[in-house]
Amino acid sequence: MEKILFIAIIVFIIVEFLLSTWLEYLNNTTWSKPLPANVANLYDAEKYKKAAEYDQEKYKISLFSSILSVIITLSFILAGGFAWLDTLLRQYTQNEIILSLLFFGSMMFVSYLISLPFSIYSTFVIEEKYGFNKTTPKTFVLDTIKSTVLICIIGGALLSFIVWLQGISGSYFWLLAWATVSGFSIFMAMFYTSFLLPLFNKLTPLEDGPLKESIMAYANKVAFPVSNIQVMDGSKRSSKANAFFSGLGPKKSIVLFDTLINEMTQEEILAVLAHEVGHYKHKHIYKSMLISIVSTGIIFFIFGQIMNSDILGAVLGTPKSFHIALVVFSMLYSPISLITTPLMNLFSRKNEYEADAYAKQSYDAEPLISGLKKMSINHLSNLQPHPYYVFFHYSHPPLSARVEALSAK
Repeated sequence: MEKILFIAIIVFIIVEFLLSTWLEYLNNTTWSKPLPANVANLYDAEKYKKAAEYDQEKYKISLFSSILSVIITLSFILAGGFAWLDTLLRQYTQNEIILSLLFFGSMMFVSYLISLPFSIYSTFVIEEKYGFNKTTPKTFVLDTIKSTVLICIIGGALLSFIVWLQGISGSYFWLLAWATVSGFSIFMAMFYTSFLLPLFNKLTPLEDGPLKESIMAYANKVAFPVSNIQVMDGSKRSSKANAFFSGLGPKKSIVLFDTLINEMTQEEILAVLAHEVGHYKHKHIYKSMLISIVSTGIIFFIFGQIMNSDILGAVLGTPKSFHIALVVFSMLYSPISLITTPLMNLFSRKNEYEADAYAKQSYDAEPLISGLKKMSINHLSNLQPHPYYVFFHYSHPPLSARVEALSAK
């Protein structure tokens, strides 16, 4: 049985790589095709060429990264790398919690070293070349240090607690682990803006003036409970713009990227915020969180039923252990994610249409259309992504589809 599962893991990795590569290739071919009429005039010839070149460079570095990653992963598995690492670490400790921390810490460290050159090249070569990068080497290093510390503290604590639960809770492990992860997810959704975001970005209250007054007037009109409006220094890392609101309680915090304020008119900013309010009014955040919690529960339930099987360890040639069981399970579960991820993206795109419709109804469609077009141009976006690529990867509808829906009578 373990040989069948081992072969299945290899096949899954190869199939996932081939599917991903094929989709990227299809999406890369769309630049030569005519654009939809409602976005055909957004780019002039020079700008369109620049956008295509930007996308082509991202495609090449992504392809090279994916090929290297799959070669290393397959080589590590076929060479018995997991068994070697497990044996090596067991020379220093037999404690399951410490063993799991060392095992996943080692894997993440190696993964980081492999991805680091690609991250540096993407940030300081590609993004810099096309005018998007605002990240300094100092910021890049500090971001890396902060992220590593947070992963070690928060991720390490969460992993340690789950491994501890596995050792004491028996058949109730999946339920307790599900509750733990779900509780953590809800906590982060509630306090991300006040807890984690300030570690990386500076948040300042939006200064008094016409923009703030118009935002508060709109919020009062649609009964959107705003506790504060903050401006984030997104330009510290990139010239790309965005906006979001956070908070699951009765009061919401609106966060505007400074780049958004600099790029858009007041009417366009309000239209973008009206779109975000549409997510709140349709309870998209709560629905998405509920789906995520339920799916997490299903995953933990399945894992809880098989994690103590000797077969999972035998697949990679190791003794039975929590960390190896988790690795094998995640690999075997990957084909299911190829189904669930597109379905979640389909749900997300439906939500985006509903939020756009709310912005049209409660504010106005035209400034939202012009704002979306402006962001797409400034970000050098692909205005005609391949439908298959959209199905698998897009959480938002393509620009032309959103414009068509917003323009409908």
